[in-house]
Amino acid sequence: MPEAYIIDAVRTPRGVGKPGKGALSHLHPQHLAATVLAALRDRNGIDTATIDDIIWSTSSQRGPQAGDLGRMAALDAGFDIRASGMTLDRFCGGGITAVNLAAAQVMSGMEDALIAGGTEMMSLTSAMAAEDMAAGRPPMMMGSGNKHLQALHPQSHQGVCGDAIATMEGISRADLDALGLESQKRAAAAIDEGRFGRSVVPVLNEDGSVALDREEYPRPETTAEGLAGLKPAFQMIADMPIDADGTTFRALINRRYPELKIEHFHHAGNSSGVVDGAAALLLTSKAYAEKHGLKPRGRIVAMANMGDCPTLMLNAPVPAARKVLEKAGLTVDDIDLWEINEAFAVVAEKFIRHLRLDRDKVNVNGGSIALGHPIGATGAILIGTVLDELERRDLKRGLVTMCAAGGMAPAVIIERI
Repeated sequence: MPEAYIIDAVRTPRGVGKPGKGALSHLHPQHLAATVLAALRDRNGIDTATIDDIIWSTSSQRGPQAGDLGRMAALDAGFDIRASGMTLDRFCGGGITAVNLAAAQVMSGMEDALIAGGTEMMSLTSAMAAEDMAAGRPPMMMGSGNKHLQALHPQSHQGVCGDAIATMEGISRADLDALGLESQKRAAAAIDEGRFGRSVVPVLNEDGSVALDREEYPRPETTAEGLAGLKPAFQMIADMPIDADGTTFRALINRRYPELKIEHFHHAGNSSGVVDGAAALLLTSKAYAEKHGLKPRGRIVAMANMGDCPTLMLNAPVPAARKVLEKAGLTVDDIDLWEINEAFAVVAEKFIRHLRLDRDKVNVNGGSIALGHPIGATGAILIGTVLDELERRDLKRGLVTMCAAGGMAPAVIIERI
């Protein structure tokens, strides 16, 4: 089987995802995507007429993020019109899935050069959510409006799901706060040491001035005492009526787990940050790389997808990791670095406990609690992050996975070349 090489990986800094407040919030999402596409082209001297396809991930495909962002961003970046593009949605897992699908095209022998990545401007989705609330529309939830689906598979708010899992697993608020604090410390160290320097490209305004060239979200001043003083964020949301029948997010979970008395542990300091951002990777066949004088940085070893309980939503990363390890013929001990998205602290904490991982190998440069989670882009960001760190530490393999709404998780193992 042909190998899928990773030639390069780039991303934007992540801007605070608040309308009118974040450094990127005034820009069009196509502009963010075009920024990373252009960076890949320019850094690697690519003739974009030779790019077979662009596979892009955007979760909230509404408003400016609708209309096949992959294709439109490529045109915005000045790519040759022969470089086609598509856009997909696997909720939070879309960034990994975009890369996996691109790799599969190369490994099947059907294509030779693809770009995969994603964009999410959560400043836009935050604004749309506020408009929905003002208009009396209930908060978006998976299966919203489909009573048959909600009867089969009740699906709640993800933050309430995080609290439910922590309750079921017996993971304490102190444990979750400790993971959130460590995320901030590691991200601060990574930024201070310039560990993201190879991948991060500045975002420019239309007039050429710099919109953002550094991470905007981290809070390196975070303390354990400060985290302990934060009120749980999802207790009120859990009891919010979401339909005419007065159904609540808590009730949806209790339909499946009637004896569960959910305790509330998650808050802004141990949950992923709301940010804007984009990321992209260039993947090619060996023949394409050799023909165009490109030096591969890594290769795709194995890919997998896994579904789990939609009601709890966040539990699929552990079985996804086990599945991709089995596909690769590897064990936990064969993985040098792990990236598990910190959607909520419980996701990473459970992942570490269930797989019995060395914490010093997991999210070594911090995660989405400190750096933010631009939903459709995060998976591509994490793959680039682990590739950079494998090179920096002279290590071999990394595994990346993340939870996604609907109770899913894609996973990928990469190997440094």
